[in-house]
Amino acid sequence: MPSKSLDGKIQLTISPQDPVAWKLSMLFEAAHSNTDSIQDIAQRYGYTREHFYVIKRKYNEQGAEGLRDKPTGPKSDYKRTDEVKKQIIRHRFLDPEANCEVIAQKMRQSGISISQRSVERTIKDYGLQKKGYIKQIRQRLKRK
Repeated sequence: MPSKSLDGKIQLTISPQDPVAWKLSMLFEAAHSNTDSIQDIAQRYGYTREHFYVIKRKYNEQGAEGLRDKPTGPKSDYKRTDEVKKQIIRHRFLDPEANCEVIAQKMRQSGISISQRSVERTIKDYGLQKKGYIKQIRQRLKRK
């Protein structure tokens, strides 16, 4: 999408890489246009008519702050809750030789829906990978 230039007493260039200015420019153009349809204006800015009205509603509710692009994706770690992480760590400590697949299977048998990859991530996040971790446990057991 090419930049838009506004000429008047000053020249102003608005880039599509600045989402707030870009959407605000579209709203201003729609507010000042008596001839172009909303669909035509939205299309020039790379939006649909429906999305134009979503942008307009957000602007009316929140002002320019509502025009910021929000990050997509999950807002929280809904699968790996604190309780699930504790259970994974518990399984790891109870059986250090068990691999992630076995831990995930044990968790599913106890009614917790979790993937092997989520178990791997948790174990990695807490530094409980097999390499040095199991060696340390074996050394501690030998000392006792």
